[in-house]
Amino acid sequence: MTAGVRRDRADEPGVVDALRACLSMVTLSWRTSRGKLVIAGALLTAQAVSVPSSAAALAGLTDAALDGDVPRVTAMGLLLALLTLTALTASNFAHIAYFELGELNLLELEREVIDLANGSTGLAHHERPQFADRLQVLRTELHRVGPTSMQALLSGVALAAGLVVTAVLLARLNPWLLLLPLAAVAPLLAGQRAAGAAARARDTAAEHTRLGLHLFRLATTAGAAMELRVSGLRDEIRARHATAWDAASRVIARGEVLSALWWIAGQMVFAAAYVCSTLLVVRDAVAGRRAVGDVVLVIVLASQVNQQVSASAAVLEELQRLAHAVGHVRWARGLVAGQESPAGDAVVPDRVRHGIRFRDVGFQYPGTRRAVLAGVDLFLPAGAIVAVVGENGAGKTSLVKLLCRFYETTSGTIEVDGLDLRRLPAQQWQTRISAGFQDFARFEFLAREVVGVGDLPRIDSAAAVTEAVERVRGTDLLRGLDRGLETPVGLSFPDGTQLSGGQWQTLALGRAVMRRDPLLVVLDEPTSALDAQAEHDLFLHHTALAREVGARTGAITVLVAHRFSTVRMADLIVVMDGSRIRECGSHEELTAAGGLYAELYEMQAAQYSLAHEPPVTPTGQGGVA
Repeated sequence: MTAGVRRDRADEPGVVDALRACLSMVTLSWRTSRGKLVIAGALLTAQAVSVPSSAAALAGLTDAALDGDVPRVTAMGLLLALLTLTALTASNFAHIAYFELGELNLLELEREVIDLANGSTGLAHHERPQFADRLQVLRTELHRVGPTSMQALLSGVALAAGLVVTAVLLARLNPWLLLLPLAAVAPLLAGQRAAGAAARARDTAAEHTRLGLHLFRLATTAGAAMELRVSGLRDEIRARHATAWDAASRVIARGEVLSALWWIAGQMVFAAAYVCSTLLVVRDAVAGRRAVGDVVLVIVLASQVNQQVSASAAVLEELQRLAHAVGHVRWARGLVAGQESPAGDAVVPDRVRHGIRFRDVGFQYPGTRRAVLAGVDLFLPAGAIVAVVGENGAGKTSLVKLLCRFYETTSGTIEVDGLDLRRLPAQQWQTRISAGFQDFARFEFLAREVVGVGDLPRIDSAAAVTEAVERVRGTDLLRGLDRGLETPVGLSFPDGTQLSGGQWQTLALGRAVMRRDPLLVVLDEPTSALDAQAEHDLFLHHTALAREVGARTGAITVLVAHRFSTVRMADLIVVMDGSRIRECGSHEELTAAGGLYAELYEMQAAQYSLAHEPPVTPTGQGGVA
């Protein structure tokens, strides 16, 4: 295999995996709605048992008719009608129960997948391509864990009951006929191989499928529409989309052909057993050792066994597919659990009194060997505004991610007031962080909620949200919304208001200042959609707010930026280059030193005329430890 989730035959979900998945689903169903589980199971079992029982009633009806026994004909006729009615209608009523149960189970599993993707404090699993591939398989397969898999699971139990009744009836005719159900083992085993071949194909095609879906979303999203037109990329995107899906289709088609060949081979084995069993009873009837009803019974039962076997093979394939999906969930659960940080034995302080210190910190992303941070020694004073600058790939955002406990350091330590950051419970630490990121989320909620999620306890407070938006100079944005804070934004709503990139970013900035008492404020290029003057004005205002919070809680504001109109406002400027700290100091100190910062500053000064702006006097003290 060259792509997708790599599996070999030994890793295919087998009968044991299918049984384990069934047990998981039964447990989940019992927890979700035991009433619907019992009703659906009982109805499907009644339907499965009534089918072979109706064959026995038909045989009795045939013999009674030949004997001229009217009362028995009447009784067998009524029994046959009742069993036939049960066989035809029970599954329809069961459908209502297992469909609703399947939807509830699907909702629970989707919640778990959401938790696996975003419920942990860290982000390491998102750096693993295998996690992305398995997540893609789950996106396309998880819906089968809903009504389809519930039907397969309950039908499997019902089929087992039906096969028991069938075996008893066959044994009464001739013990040798018990070989007929045993012949069902061949198509069942073949069905397992068929399901495995199809599952391997889907896994191998996952990478191509993910690329095809990405290109489709890219080509149908309004945000990319302008660039696609200006760049003339329509045909290129279409060609790449077709190539990705062709590659996925070829892999899946080969798997389906192999699956079909396995299925046909199993059915051929059973067909031979079917013919032999029918001939055995017909021979006895010709010899006078069997009644005509017995011939009718074996013919009908043999036909039903064939249907039961086909249904069993389909159920097994569906259960293996269920095991496949559940296996991916189990794998992801283990991956995320294995990367969780220690619980922490210390308490997050109510304020930062001294500062945050990096001691010889090194870091590399999971699954890579390249160090994005190496030998970082740095002190960030309490209450200070710290700017981090450097070229792309210098490690600026990685530094911020470590501060937020999205990842743990590969080497060295980060200390808060002398206490190792790893001793603080990560989730509690993150609740004391206010953050605005360049890649901010566009929550398509009410405008009040888009901002209010920055401090969930106050999401319904119009006053708090309005204050936050005003802090980031978004008053005009609110005035322009039809219903103010109660305006739905985004195209998910039929009457939703579409916003520009800058307006979305303003709401994201408002969200970042919702928390009243953070210990750390992170602004990772959060104003990239604003022009230079708007960014400068905004951060002049934000600097005053940062100093208010810093005075109250000792909060440290860390600003990652590339425009020096923002940078020179900071108390401390950290210049990163090649995964290390190259320089550290105030704007005046760094420009006087004539190093990398001075060079970059002069380049931008010529573009933005920064040299003519009034100097900003820094107040904090910190730097390379």
